[in-house]
Amino acid sequence: MTMQPGELELATRFRNGLEHAARTGDWTEVYPCLADDVEWVTPKRTLVGIDEVEHDLIWGTPPEHLDQEFRLGDWVDLGDRRAAVDVHQVFRVKGSGDFAYERDLRIEIAIRDGEIVRYEIRAVG
Repeated sequence: MTMQPGELELATRFRNGLEHAARTGDWTEVYPCLADDVEWVTPKRTLVGIDEVEHDLIWGTPPEHLDQEFRLGDWVDLGDRRAAVDVHQVFRVKGSGDFAYERDLRIEIAIRDGEIVRYEIRAVG
């Protein structure tokens, strides 16, 4: 089954919240998009449940000495109420603007009953 318009709106709101959180460390826009039993998968750790995400997600704050730029792709419908978006991040040294590093990421989500039930992020390329 393909994503419905409301699910695409949720995915877009979630993506915008993630970008805001990566820039500011403020995750308040992300949490309302998540199901109580969300599975949050990263290369280093998997969190289960909104409580773990809210209390144990410690690696989502912006680096103090780096500024970030993002190039976000559009959501790609993967079928079965799943979607993916590609993200290109560029990190620059605060103050000088000198290039530090860049990376490509892929975020995949699954939606059920108007909430995100699974989030997975991984490096690509």
